[in-house]
Amino acid sequence: MTHISKFRVRLGFRAILGAAMIAAAAPALADEPGPGGSKPPVPVTGQEVYTMVCQACHMADGKGATGAGKIPALASNPKLKVAAYPIIMVSKGRGAMPWFNDTLSPAQTAAVISYIRTNFGNAYPEPVTAADVSRLAGPPAH
Repeated sequence: MTHISKFRVRLGFRAILGAAMIAAAAPALADEPGPGGSKPPVPVTGQEVYTMVCQACHMADGKGATGAGKIPALASNPKLKVAAYPIIMVSKGRGAMPWFNDTLSPAQTAAVISYIRTNFGNAYPEPVTAADVSRLAGPPAH
C-alpha cells in the first residue's frame, strides 16, 4: 500500500468515526419507546372519556368507592335523570369532585354524560349536546 493510499484509508476511517460520534451525540429522531410515544390519545367517545378520565375514581362498573373518601356511584343514580346535574358536576365540580371544563371540551363532556346516563343501570336516553354543556358550564375555571 502506498503512502497516499494509507492516507486515504486513515482519512476515510476518521470521517466514518467522526460521523458516528456526531450521530451518537445527536438526539434520537426515532420513534419513542413504548406504545404510542409521549402524546396520549385524545378520548372522543363517551366510553373513551369515561375510561380515561372518570373510571379512576368512579370505578369500571360506575359503583364508586369508599376509602380515604367516598366516591359517589354513577350506577343506577337517579340524580342523572336531569341532565343539568351531571353537566354542572363535571364542568364545575363540587366537594372532592374536580371541575373538568378546562380539561374536557363541551363535546367530550356531552359524550361522557350521555354515556353515563345510558349505562351502568341508568336509562336516561335523551342525549346531552355540546350546546347544552356550553350553555350550563360557563367559561373554563381558573
